[in-house]
Amino acid sequence: MHDELTREDLRKMRQELDYRRLTLMPELLEEVKRTRAFGDLSENFEYKAAKQAQNKNRSRIRYLEGMIKTAKIIDDRTAADQVGLFDRVEIYLPEENETEIIQVVTTVRCDPRKGLISKESPFGKQILGKRVGDRFSVQVNDNYSYEVVIRSITKTQDDGSIPLMGF
Repeated sequence: MHDELTREDLRKMRQELDYRRLTLMPELLEEVKRTRAFGDLSENFEYKAAKQAQNKNRSRIRYLEGMIKTAKIIDDRTAADQVGLFDRVEIYLPEENETEIIQVVTTVRCDPRKGLISKESPFGKQILGKRVGDRFSVQVNDNYSYEVVIRSITKTQDDGSIPLMGF
């Protein structure tokens, strides 16, 4: 499976990977050595915490390496009147009589609580390519769907300000 990522996604991933390998890993190794000296490892909370942090860092390194290796680079450009990646879109939800501003982003940078919606989510798949005034239905599951109307589209570019999603 290939993850669809932008060039900026890959740049951010490589930057994080370099930081984790060259800066964080040596610090974590030193912390493991330091806490090992505290004595009995079976009751040494500091040592266990240092090992957990080291393992979490290694896991994130493997994740980033895998994502970079299998990435399919996509373009984040669309027509001037269509919703594309990183555009700010004002949507209207008739059922709730609410207006929201969202941005459709790649999966590695989504955060729905901040209005950053994955392009691979049901909503993200539906809204990409739509125009101002378009009305569409988002099918969440077999029992629930909702209507959305696009009120405005503000074209933006990926300036790198949206961070990678952590774990």
